[in-house]
Amino acid sequence: MDQDTLKKCQEIVGYRFEDEGLLNLALTHASVSASRAESNERLEFLGDAVLAIVVCQELYEHGDELLEGEMTKIKSSVVSGQTCAKVCDNMQIAKLAKVSKGVAASGGPPQSVSAALFEAVIGAIYLDGGLGAAKRFVLTHVRPYLDEAMATVHQDNYKSMLQQHSQRRWGKTPQYLLLDEKGPDHSKAFETAVAINGAHFPSAWGRTKKEAEQEAAKLALAELGLLDNDAK
Repeated sequence: MDQDTLKKCQEIVGYRFEDEGLLNLALTHASVSASRAESNERLEFLGDAVLAIVVCQELYEHGDELLEGEMTKIKSSVVSGQTCAKVCDNMQIAKLAKVSKGVAASGGPPQSVSAALFEAVIGAIYLDGGLGAAKRFVLTHVRPYLDEAMATVHQDNYKSMLQQHSQRRWGKTPQYLLLDEKGPDHSKAFETAVAINGAHFPSAWGRTKKEAEQEAAKLALAELGLLDNDAK
């Protein structure tokens, strides 16, 4: 690959390689390599693992209120092929990759190729500059997706947030009390309230018992001062 292309790619990536051969390898698709071992597939394998550990560490350090299952859900979303392909396409580095004419002629590389390219670049940066450099690169580009996934989990799991707070503060699990239900069987509404350690919180209605419990947990969190104004 010519020096101008490598230079342009490094500018886009925001990292200067000591060993530009690693970047060249990361940009080389199996469709144009003499053997699969001379393509970016091995770097993709490594980059996938580095991406996962960076995201997991970020969730562990900045998601104290998240349960293991919630962290797994967020991680799966952020490290998915779909997200990796989006990041790669946004960076516009796929057009610099070495691919066969057949791949290039299909209206742009398929999602799998773009995702693999992003992971291969991560692997190349890790080998060239270490975990710190790879982490900076990863978080620079996946942060919006990570924040969005975390916000979605927070919004959808008020019960989990309340349970963790309740267990830390009182050593007790919240109780959800079904107070009332109205409507025909095919269109019922349920009223639920939360009780914790003898304290009762405002009730909430929902179209399902689960929805009512989530809304009741949200009201309890607000009463306890654990939600910001936007969430309220």
